Amino acid sequence: MLKLENVSVSYGAIEALTDINLHVEKGEVVTLIGANGAGKTTTLRTITGLLEPREGRVVYEGEDISAAPTHTLVPKGIAMSPEGRGVFANMTIQENLEMGAYTRKDKKEVAKDMRHAFELFPRLAERKTQKAGTMSGGEQQMLAIGRALMSEPRLLLLDEPSLGLAPILVHTIFESIENIRSEGTTILLVEQNANAALHHSDRAYVLETGRIVMEGDSKELAADPKVKEAYLGE
Repeated sequence: MLKLENVSVSYGAIEALTDINLHVEKGEVVTLIGANGAGKTTTLRTITGLLEPREGRVVYEGEDISAAPTHTLVPKGIAMSPEGRGVFANMTIQENLEMGAYTRKDKKEVAKDMRHAFELFPRLAERKTQKAGTMSGGEQQMLAIGRALMSEPRLLLLDEPSLGLAPILVHTIFESIENIRSEGTTILLVEQNANAALHHSDRAYVLETGRIVMEGDSKELAADPKVKEAYLGE
């Protein structure tokens, strides 16, 4: 479904990604793990057209989207829940979800998907008229994911969905990721919580200073002594 082929990205003279090769198959949950500054968010920004590769290309469903404007990717089936959530603080929960469906004309289907978002995150249903800026961090994260789902993505990109959340909310977020995958949505997950990310994904890539240094089955990587020492606190 998605391939990055020999992708290198620079911020001016600083090389942020070097010769990245990764792929995500339909129906998978694939995770990128690594320390702060490893290049995880840069990878997602490159996929979504916010950054253009200096070398290499990004291919989605057989199409080279390396230079595609960001706004053209949502109708193609790519959506992202960004790091920091990025909710519209002065709009209600319902209005935020409606913004996620801004490219869609099928009002009945939009209403159906909104009901589904409320089923996925019951806490949002209880507060649909509340301003998003007054919600807790965990609730805003649920809203950010729900808003991304409102565009009917085939590929959902999640950037640090558990960042700054209490352990019980981390569990809720990863439970929702499992539910979303079970409904057929492919997920590329960027996450600093390597333990949770490896537990809830099929395959993983380890990024260090802009390079992929390890890749493989998530369970196998979770058992690898180097990964345990560097990322799992063991």
